[in-house]
Formats: sequence, C-alpha cells, structure tokens
Amino acid sequence: MKWPLNALAGFLCVALSTGAGFAQSATEITADKFVVDEGTSQATFSGNVEIQQPDLTVWANTVVVHYGPGGPSDLKDFEAVGNVRIKQPEQTATGDRGVYDPKARILTLKGNVVVTNESGTVSGPELVVDIAKGTSAFTSGSGGGRVTGIFIAPEGDAGE
Repeated sequence: MKWPLNALAGFLCVALSTGAGFAQSATEITADKFVVDEGTSQATFSGNVEIQQPDLTVWANTVVVHYGPGGPSDLKDFEAVGNVRIKQPEQTATGDRGVYDPKARILTLKGNVVVTNESGTVSGPELVVDIAKGTSAFTSGSGGGRVTGIFIAPEGDAGE
C-alpha cells in the first residue's frame, strides 16, 4: 500500500503556496467568503473552500492561515476544518481537521481519517506526517480508537 505521504505532502505544498512564497505552480483558492484580520494575523477562507494545484485538490468547510509579523509570507500554520478532503490522482485522504506546522514540517490530519488508493484503505483517528523525516504514522489519537487497514491483492495474486 502506498503510504499517504504523497497526498499529504501535496497538502503541504498547498499550505506553503498560500502564503510562504514557495509556490512552484499556480494555486487557485475559491470560497464563498475571504476575510483577512490583521489584528489576529490570520486569513480565513470559508464556505465551500476549494484549493487547486496541478494533480492536487483540497476541499474543506473553512481554511485558516495564521501568519506572523512579516505578513502572509510569514506563515505560522495552516488549518483546514470540516469535511477535509485531499485528492491526488492515485489516492484520497479525508478527515475532520488538518493542520500543518511549517517550522516543524509536520502535517496532522485528525478525526475519522481515511486514506484510500488502489491498494486498499487505512483509517484511524489521527495521521501524523513528518515531512522532514519522510514518515507517516496512523495513531489512535488521544481519544482512543483503533487503526484499521484493508488491503487488496493485485489481480492474479489471490494466493496462487
């Protein structure tokens, strides 16, 4: 099974390109509403948020970008909340909430996380992707629960 690192690393690229100046391809963000609050140093996209890059689409109810004193190019974190779905050509990841910390280079997807590709499905309460180390870990999270994997044997390889 392909680990969800590819899909979630793509989510990372979207996070970086929304404000950190690392965009290597065009990123289009659409939403019903966009509000910048300089007092709290955050930009909020809400209502049917869709973020598109080549070979990657992210959907969420709300996406909040927190930035530092340097403005939007000084990204602190990126948070997608509500019906988060990350789609790449080869796999899809869903969850209730996704948070990316660019300094630690850690992406966390929480709440009813499911990653699906042609090899199978892995689900659990929480997925943590450490981009720097190149690791992905499904955990039961702080609320308990179990991690479940269902793997599909390639055709012609059903125990022959």
